[in-house]
Amino acid sequence: MKNTQLIKSFPLANTKEGVITVSHIKEPYGEGSKPVVSIGISLNGENRPDWKAHIPYENIDDVIEALKEAKEKFNS
Repeated sequence: MKNTQLIKSFPLANTKEGVITVSHIKEPYGEGSKPVVSIGISLNGENRPDWKAHIPYENIDDVIEALKEAKEKFNS
């Protein structure tokens, strides 16, 4: 997709070939739609993620806070 720019890719913990990708998508829902950050998870290391989430830039700080909270509460 030409409206997608890869920001970062890194190994998915506890898998042999899994990958997490973070990308910027311009106009994800058609012309004029606002850009989002896409977080993709691929279990077999292929370019097509098995799961993905699109996060509007306006919600990134809230998502980061929720992830930090989850890490503090449950990652012991």
